[in-house]
Amino acid sequence: MKVTYDQRTDTLSVILMDNVLVAESDEDKQGVILDYDAGGNLVSVEVMDASKRVTDARKIEYQTTA
Repeated sequence: MKVTYDQRTDTLSVILMDNVLVAESDEDKQGVILDYDAGGNLVSVEVMDASKRVTDARKIEYQTTA
């Protein structure tokens, strides 16, 4: 999984599956784009105007539970 924030375009991208072709994109809510592979699996999420939608787009916290 990879998370990137482009400050220039104010876009936050969360790539869930690397090296997978996007077969379909859906803007479920305005400014939130969901990408799916040919099997309907979610591949990535893109958030436009991220600084208005996320607490701090430049900060990422990663946590796992046992």
